Amino acid sequence: MKRFLRDHSLSLFFLTIFLAALIGQAIAGHDLHNQEAAAHGGDSMSFWRYVTSSDFGNAVMENWQSEYLQFLLFMLATVWLLQRGSPESKEPGKEGVESKQKQKLQGYADEDSPGWARVGGLRTTLYSNSLLIAMGIIFVGSWFAQSVTGWTDFNAGQDDHGDPRVSWLSYVGSATFWEATLQNWQSEFLAVGSFAVLAIFLRQRGSPESKPVGAPHDATGVEG
Repeated sequence: MKRFLRDHSLSLFFLTIFLAALIGQAIAGHDLHNQEAAAHGGDSMSFWRYVTSSDFGNAVMENWQSEYLQFLLFMLATVWLLQRGSPESKEPGKEGVESKQKQKLQGYADEDSPGWARVGGLRTTLYSNSLLIAMGIIFVGSWFAQSVTGWTDFNAGQDDHGDPRVSWLSYVGSATFWEATLQNWQSEFLAVGSFAVLAIFLRQRGSPESKPVGAPHDATGVEG
């Protein structure tokens, strides 16, 4: 067990704080929802009903889709684009998908390489892009879930005010939807871009996301 915890401590740490933050969000959101309902003469909602509501679902999905979009674009952009001096970038001259030898594909695979890296054809192509595909599916799924929960929540507000409901396509094309969506996207893009630049000059000793403390500022693709 000690070895398992050590070998998987990074994923377990983030899983733990993710669940704690999600539960905290649900508790705070439930309390806020009931406060607002009481202030406007509405009915309170049980905790279980709140966490299964479109209100809570929209708040969660709105953040998830922007996070997965961030990593999807960063992963794809770093195949071709460079930032000299950043550990998050390839060295100049090494941009692109790289050779089969460099990527250990087919005849260049090691004995313990995954089987789909060896066989060639469609399976190797799919495996070569499997992380991008998985992140893309999660992004599209969470974006769609955000749009549906947001649409449901929007129409509930329309009902409360005696206004006509709107279709899903009308909601997805509205300023209401895109203001919230782009608000999340721009913050994620800023965070990723600023990290790539700040890591040129700043260090965190012992982190693989940082260059070694003594590495020169113009060292690119070098991690600690």
